[in-house]
Amino acid sequence: MKQFLALAITCTVLYSCNNADSGDKTAAAKPDILAANLDSTVKPGDDFFDYANGGWIKRNPIPGEQSSWGIGNLVIEENLKRLREISEKAATSNAAKGSGDQKIGDFWSMAMDSAKIEADGLKPIQPLLDKLNAVTDTKGLITVVSDFKKIGSNTLFGEYVGQDAKKSDVMAYNLFQGGLGLPEREYYFKTDSVTINIRNEYVKYISKILTMAGEDATAAATTAKNILAMETKLATVSRKLEDLRDPYKNYNKMAVADLSKMAGNIDWPTYLNNIGVKTVDSVIVGQPEFFKGLNAVLTATPISDLKNYVKFNLISDLSGVLPDAYGIEAFNFSKLFSGAKARKPRWKRVIQMEEDAMGEMLGQLYVKEFFNETAKKRYTNMVEDIRAALKDRIGKLTWMGDSTKQKAYAKLAAIKSKVGYPDKWKDFSAMEIGKESFAKNYMNSRLWWHNYDYNKLGKPVNRDEWEIYPQTYNAYYNPSNNEIVLPAGIFTVPGYRDEELDDAVVYGYGGASTIGHEITHGFDDEGRQFDAAGNLVSWWTKNDEAAFTKRADVMVQQFNEFEPIKGYHINGKASLGENIADLGGILLGIEAFKKTQQYKDNKNISNLTPMQRYFMGYALGWLSHTREEQLRSRLLTDVHSPAKYRVNGPFVDVDEFYTTFNIKPGDKMYRADSLRVRIW
Repeated sequence: MKQFLALAITCTVLYSCNNADSGDKTAAAKPDILAANLDSTVKPGDDFFDYANGGWIKRNPIPGEQSSWGIGNLVIEENLKRLREISEKAATSNAAKGSGDQKIGDFWSMAMDSAKIEADGLKPIQPLLDKLNAVTDTKGLITVVSDFKKIGSNTLFGEYVGQDAKKSDVMAYNLFQGGLGLPEREYYFKTDSVTINIRNEYVKYISKILTMAGEDATAAATTAKNILAMETKLATVSRKLEDLRDPYKNYNKMAVADLSKMAGNIDWPTYLNNIGVKTVDSVIVGQPEFFKGLNAVLTATPISDLKNYVKFNLISDLSGVLPDAYGIEAFNFSKLFSGAKARKPRWKRVIQMEEDAMGEMLGQLYVKEFFNETAKKRYTNMVEDIRAALKDRIGKLTWMGDSTKQKAYAKLAAIKSKVGYPDKWKDFSAMEIGKESFAKNYMNSRLWWHNYDYNKLGKPVNRDEWEIYPQTYNAYYNPSNNEIVLPAGIFTVPGYRDEELDDAVVYGYGGASTIGHEITHGFDDEGRQFDAAGNLVSWWTKNDEAAFTKRADVMVQQFNEFEPIKGYHINGKASLGENIADLGGILLGIEAFKKTQQYKDNKNISNLTPMQRYFMGYALGWLSHTREEQLRSRLLTDVHSPAKYRVNGPFVDVDEFYTTFNIKPGDKMYRADSLRVRIW
């Protein structure tokens, strides 16, 4: 997945094309975005990221409310304003009850009524707290946990309904490790001063939330330490980030009866019935050792601590819809990971939650007003150009045998592309949104999504469904559907209409970093293990698997060497899939771009050749800088490399980069030919 930021809300070039008069030929030409951003004091062969983006970064410090700042943020900020306009318009529309405008308008108006939220206090969730307070044993606790999960509080473990990895036409119930309040297991074990401080602050945060919810302060402090100890036990039996990338090891199908034998402290038949899993006799367990460990934790932990653990998670997960004091505490704790200096204003926080609750509903209104079919066609055609480029490159591979190549061709041809927005929208008529409270609306929206997902069990897989919204600044490859999904928002260059951008920029920015990236995911270390129909099945010969692994190991070692923060290296194994996709996207973009008229004409723009503009267009896609706190967190939790290394990292493996910028031995980015990664 192409990922910039935690917040995935954006506008798009595709949309914005309709906002300007494309027939206005008198408007002054805009400055060349590539030339405006570069830093000429940096040699491209020493640090290409800083060369291409350094000028902009120097002129644009990170705002206080942000953990990072870059092109993605600019798109997001523009889109936030548009979504606000849509929401405000809906709130005053007197729309018919049950309509999309009514739901959006009521959600917005109740969320913006801070006086009512403060007056209500914990009243909207008090029935949930009362139910938890009445619990006397583990069995009762698990029942409450099932209820809480339905409305947006995740605790103890993770679960979801999705396609069976080995039978992609069947929806399955999946269990996976979870239960941690810190972002990743390593936070429980690292001994550097920063991480130790984070653990200490986490205990304070738990204690504060429990005290605000009515617990005795002294008792809450003790309970908070016990909760950290409990979570540390769960972290001990949790798999490391890199080990979660093996689809075979994380696929363990078992009968419900066997799950009960493995983790009998949970009454699984009752729990599954409560959660909405009523039509299956088997489940897929990602990490069995975790659930064995969870079973032991449930035995060893006093019920009072377990209840407070669940209470803390409920309030923390819903802090954004409760009185401001809870949100402030959550933000103050989150600063340890984001580095943000100030909270976002309420309206921005509300748009985030509105997206979470009903993003596709917003998307319907959005595309009616802003979508442009011309740009959609441009990127749909580009998908086919890049698909053809990969077919050509597969044919020229010397390390892959013919039988595997034929299956690779079949998989490539079968990749479905979804561009812009869904052809069919979801039916949100059953989502109950009204004027009772912000918290009630949010919990109702989560309940709707829970029921929507769990009702898929026992029904045919809908391969036309989108998992993100048209206005989203992101994209993804789904191995079970063998599809790439490219929302309109991902192709946006802020301040520029699509037709104002030359092919070199577009093929680097959208073709390489997005389309080529996502297509290559079908052939990365994880995606390659799924066949053309989306099933987890071996279709490679043993020799070809070994040849792939040998080449992938070179990339693992390459990225392991990068140290963005002293003592914090990139995890080359955990980030392998994204790094392969980055490199593959660049190579495919080059091949596709070489077929354009701009490349053939070879005319300079702003003293930059077409190929120079291509590489700089790709670097534009990762234009951003990040606070150290956020960067440190991402190095421990994110399978994506930091922005700079998504540019400099793969570029050193691309031969055309050396010839285009005359990179020679002695330049900091020079990498001997024998050490360059050669996969796709």
